Amino acid sequence: MFLFVTRILNRSITLALDIGTSSVRAALYNGDANVLPRTSVKIERSLTSTADGGAEIDADVALEQVVAAIDAVLEKTSNLKGEIEWVASCSFWHSLVGIDANGKPTAKVLSWADRRSREYSGVLKERFDEAMIHDRTGAHFHSSFWPAKLLWFRRENPAIFEKTSMWLSLSDYISLKFFGKPVTSVSMASGTGIFDQRKCTWDKELLKYLKVKASALPLIAADGETFRINRKFAARWPRLKNTVWFPSVADGAADNVGSGCVTKDKAALMVGTSAAMRIIYQGEPPKRIPDGLWCYRVDRKRVIVGGALSDGGNLYALMKKRFNLSGDIDKLVADRDAADGLVVIPFFHGERSTGYDEDARGAIIGMTAEHDGIDVLRAAMEGVAFRLADIFERLSTVADINEIVASGGALRDSPVWTQIIADVLGRDLTLNDAQESSSRGAVLLALESLGKIESIERSQT
Repeated sequence: MFLFVTRILNRSITLALDIGTSSVRAALYNGDANVLPRTSVKIERSLTSTADGGAEIDADVALEQVVAAIDAVLEKTSNLKGEIEWVASCSFWHSLVGIDANGKPTAKVLSWADRRSREYSGVLKERFDEAMIHDRTGAHFHSSFWPAKLLWFRRENPAIFEKTSMWLSLSDYISLKFFGKPVTSVSMASGTGIFDQRKCTWDKELLKYLKVKASALPLIAADGETFRINRKFAARWPRLKNTVWFPSVADGAADNVGSGCVTKDKAALMVGTSAAMRIIYQGEPPKRIPDGLWCYRVDRKRVIVGGALSDGGNLYALMKKRFNLSGDIDKLVADRDAADGLVVIPFFHGERSTGYDEDARGAIIGMTAEHDGIDVLRAAMEGVAFRLADIFERLSTVADINEIVASGGALRDSPVWTQIIADVLGRDLTLNDAQESSSRGAVLLALESLGKIESIERSQT
């Protein structure tokens, strides 16, 4: 899939970490950014849901899972020849955790799916011109981003807010524990909703209103800046004692890179637990970021524009469970024509792109006694497809997209859903054959910054 301009020695090895919401994955990659056989490990996990809309995980439990994944890879590859020279990682966007002056968490890690701060989106909309903030930070006011969460902490959990000396993403917390300093990448910072995408700095106006000092946020690493693990972890992992570590990049950005979608004419479409469509290109954010879309950064020279849905494979799983569906579900859906008049509005896990309506709810409309669970599931799959089509239409005002590369476990498991989305978009989809696009993307970005490849764009040719 990739041809590098600069020849790389295959004996150079990179340890890649993918810190997701539902799992932590780790594997070793060779100098050509291909995963080495029989080196992959996966640790399953799940977020804790609360009755009031929370979706959280304990920071130290999450850290232990990352440590366990690294332990497992090193044990599994103890006889492997070649030195692990670099560690590249990606992590899920929009998480938030506070730490006290001693570096201990003051609360659980809140994920993008945590909706307890949803009423404060309205407070922010009353206080600010949302269009101006969106065009500056690339984010709408929504509970998935930091401003609403920080305001919720300040107003409803003042003891936690006062005790917190720094606010971090989960990946920043892991950096603190591994390197001894809280550091973040431009990529991770850009997904917080309090980052000026055009200046590549924390947004002063929002911080002033939220009563958060810039010193209470992680340091933003320079592009290509690297770190080494502290004595504690060097003693635990002697093989990694001299290894160079890169700060985490966002998993969505890494997925685009790993899928080969790094120019305006090529969009990445992903349906995993949630769903998204994104483009990456070198240059500045659009002069006007389209309403309903977000704009973040891969690094200081590249932006990523797109939209994300809260419903994807999680909705598929929900429908299977609620309607007690079993057997070859994909074949059953394939054999069923779309039911006239039956519509599923896919906001069962809330709405992000394109409306960012905190009050949006999922709905099954037009269901009769003749419809069964397969009809509803197909309608739900179509509902997600139409939401992706809305994102695609808005992305088309930014770029002339000629190819859409599809990835994600939900699409790999369901050729029917892939075809439904292609039919709704009116475009053929190119299936990405890389099993771990996000990890691969993190490795490619690391190799580029090391000068081992000329550029991720040139590597496509």
